[in-house]
Amino acid sequence: MNNLDKIQQKIQTPESLEVLLKAWAKQKKKIVFTNGCFDILHRGHIDYLSKAADLGDVLFIGVNTDASVRKLKGNNRPLQDEYSRLLILGALDFVDGLILFDEQTPYELIKLVQPHVLVKGADYKPEDIVGYDIVKARGGEIKTIDFLLGYSTSEIEQKIKES
Repeated sequence: MNNLDKIQQKIQTPESLEVLLKAWAKQKKKIVFTNGCFDILHRGHIDYLSKAADLGDVLFIGVNTDASVRKLKGNNRPLQDEYSRLLILGALDFVDGLILFDEQTPYELIKLVQPHVLVKGADYKPEDIVGYDIVKARGGEIKTIDFLLGYSTSEIEQKIKES
């Protein structure tokens, strides 16, 4: 199997996700879940995602579709299409699975995944994180991770516009 095939195998559909989740459960893997747009992968993302991956055995990421990114960030985003964003994230060794979601929040996806650890940036209070109730109800953990100052897609986009 070539490297691109290995990356593409990390990208899940709702059907394949159920099979993957059963395999992880059988292996007693501790699932860490996070989500986001990940429009331009940068140092801040690498720091955040690597720290999230360290919190369990497998890191699973819900990635906003292009349509949901536009709703969240405006019509000038995303800068990269959803498949490109999935491939780039999937190329990271510490990412074990990815799936697109089109809803305003990943609530239904979190309900399906039933992660042991739910992770978001420290700009959120744990009790305000979508899916908090789901993860807490099954005895899981909610973790927040500080962002690296000066590393955000919006800041990179602004630098490009100014230059």
